[in-house]
Amino acid sequence: MGEVTPSGSGGPIQLTGPAMDGGLEIRGGVGGISFQLEELMGGAEKLDAAAEELAAVEVEVRRIWEDLCRYQDEARPTGTAALIGVGEAQWSVQAVRTELQRVSQQVRDCKRDYETAEAWEGFSRGMGGGLTSTETLGRQAVDLGLGFVPNREVAELATGPLAMAALLAVSPERFFVALGVDMAAGRHVASAVPLLNGAAGSSVRILQPRPVTVDRKETLSVEFDGSLAALLERARVIGERGEGYVEVIEVDNGGQKAYVVVIPGTQAGGELGGANPFDEAGIVEGLGHRSAEVNAAVLEALRATGAEKGSPVVAVGYSQGGIHAMNLAADELFLSEYDMKYVLTAGSPVGGIVPDADVTALHLEHRQDWVPGTDGTPNPDAGNRVTVTLNNPVTTPEGDEFGIGPGHRLSNYTGGARLVAESDDPSLMASTAVLAGVLGAGGTATATRFALTRTKPPEPASVRGPEPTPMPQSPPQPPEADRPVSSGSRYAERHR
Repeated sequence: MGEVTPSGSGGPIQLTGPAMDGGLEIRGGVGGISFQLEELMGGAEKLDAAAEELAAVEVEVRRIWEDLCRYQDEARPTGTAALIGVGEAQWSVQAVRTELQRVSQQVRDCKRDYETAEAWEGFSRGMGGGLTSTETLGRQAVDLGLGFVPNREVAELATGPLAMAALLAVSPERFFVALGVDMAAGRHVASAVPLLNGAAGSSVRILQPRPVTVDRKETLSVEFDGSLAALLERARVIGERGEGYVEVIEVDNGGQKAYVVVIPGTQAGGELGGANPFDEAGIVEGLGHRSAEVNAAVLEALRATGAEKGSPVVAVGYSQGGIHAMNLAADELFLSEYDMKYVLTAGSPVGGIVPDADVTALHLEHRQDWVPGTDGTPNPDAGNRVTVTLNNPVTTPEGDEFGIGPGHRLSNYTGGARLVAESDDPSLMASTAVLAGVLGAGGTATATRFALTRTKPPEPASVRGPEPTPMPQSPPQPPEADRPVSSGSRYAERHR
């Protein structure tokens, strides 16, 4: 495809892979391969339209040539020469039309071949392909020296086969359903995650979604500049506020109100499946049940804040919070009430969540952070989604807890957000421009905090034993005085 070019035009058509800007690897957006292919397909459609017009011209020139045939025996300047000139014109038009159609078909073939290659690569990765490659092992060896945890790439490659193996062990029939869905859709084996949850969840009550209540706590004024780093700073603040808190920030952008929903990361250490919807069980709800209960709670919080229907919304989430934020952008009920404009995630496994086409999303991941890879699928290269991988080496600061690895620290992502804002990469500039258009230059904003509480699980039904089998009863006996006396009894009575 790289050598296809119209005759006499400029250089060949070429596709470029992920861009690099210092320590940032940028995938998707207006500079991504998918967007490039969309643009090429738009060009191919225009070539087809031009070819149709030329075909009409070709027919008309042919008609003129046929009309001139009656004059071929006339003097050369008015007969044969005219026929030759018109005939050559027809051939020229035909050649250009054929060339345009050829280039258009090559562009379509290129798109088809790319999508086929992506599908096979995704399936291969889902089956564990790439885990033993020299490049993968080399990068993991370097990253192990900075923190003894798998990096994002290895986690992504390993999660799929592990999920499928677990699904095969729990429910073989669901395994083949997941495998078939994955192959048909050309996606990674992350499709096993919801099926696995469905297969095992019926026996795990604490992992089942439960309604979430919303309690408005406080409203305060905050300084908020609307930048990516400011959004992640709010995620840090609300995460430290307490378990189960979310924040809704009302921003005045030139007289139009916009709202920012801030969702914290996983809050471990409490009772698994308890009152806090952002505990470890919340990850299962996010990946396996599309955050249905959290979405409903966020809707209620926005209404309580006074957000009118159709108001523009930005969602930001760190770690597990990013899963819920992206699920909001894919929730038809939420989108029917509010205009989700932008989603920012940091360290979140969101590759399998498909937001509405009108939503712009920016995903920050760190090479050493294994958490974004736990859904087993890379973020898609899409025109409305940009994934930034931070490649700067990081270690756990002296005196701090290792946690789940230095790559997952929120402070790393806040620093990465500042680098994104300074980048002149086309994809990043287009993405941040959307955010700026929604939130404006910032200033004093109003933050309202809500405490979300997961309701208690239903009490398990008491197990009743089998009903006792009734024993056959003897017929009722008359009283002793009325009972008939046998002859043997009379004999005994007489000889007593």
